[in-house]
Amino acid sequence: MPGNQQKARIDQIKLEKRLRRSAGQAIDDYNMIQNGDRIMVCVSGGKDSYTMLDLLLSLRRNAPIDFELVAVNLDQKQPGFPAHVLRDYLSSLDIPFEILEQDTYSVVKRVIPEGKTQCSLCSRLRRGALYTFAKKRGFTKIALGHHREDIMETFFMNLFHGGTLKTMPAKLKSDDGDNIVIRPLVYCREQDIERYAAIKNFPIIPCDLCGNQENLQRLQTKQLLRDWQHRFPGRVENIFRGLQNVTTSHLLDTSLFDFAGLEGGRAGSTTARFHLHSA
Repeated sequence: MPGNQQKARIDQIKLEKRLRRSAGQAIDDYNMIQNGDRIMVCVSGGKDSYTMLDLLLSLRRNAPIDFELVAVNLDQKQPGFPAHVLRDYLSSLDIPFEILEQDTYSVVKRVIPEGKTQCSLCSRLRRGALYTFAKKRGFTKIALGHHREDIMETFFMNLFHGGTLKTMPAKLKSDDGDNIVIRPLVYCREQDIERYAAIKNFPIIPCDLCGNQENLQRLQTKQLLRDWQHRFPGRVENIFRGLQNVTTSHLLDTSLFDFAGLEGGRAGSTTARFHLHSA
């Protein structure tokens, strides 16, 4: 038994190091955190946001720069939500926190017909509330807990259902230009986060806003990736690397690459004749 316990402890240490290294690398690669930043860490009560907060606290202890972390949770007023769970957990940490209260639950239930997917509207309302709060309180960054698989699932959902090549970026400026969003877990594997959350015994709060309604398209995409990971080891890693190695000249978007300019002055007149002939 002692031998098994020692092995489990070694595995836990390796897991923690792997996650810290992945998060730290992502922060460095995308210049996510600068000296003096005030970062609003969005904590939902799920495994991802708990892990993100834990890793950021750990990284801050040894960081060569100073930055502030404030945990923020949005209480959306869904019936039966155990608000005390997050409050008790955050109170146990050496970090300031805020619990926002906004009844988005009633809005979603009123607007979305029963049986329809409610996640999209819920997400927009939640994002709007958090962005507004971040601007009001002077935060320089908003940290969200999306991990590697979230990034790839979003990529394929946009490709399959939206006809676009895009996903959730590691760092972005919000449409209103007022907030910078960062995703420190962008290099972290979901299976590692699941193990880490179990080891840390985070007080997970399931999302039951819509009765644990599954987003069918995202669930199907998740299952596809897991199937590939099982049947073709390394494929998922290659897909993720592909998102970091884009050759715009080998795609078809004329706004990203000057295909017409490859032939100098001849291209414009030739294109014009083809358009005229087609008309």
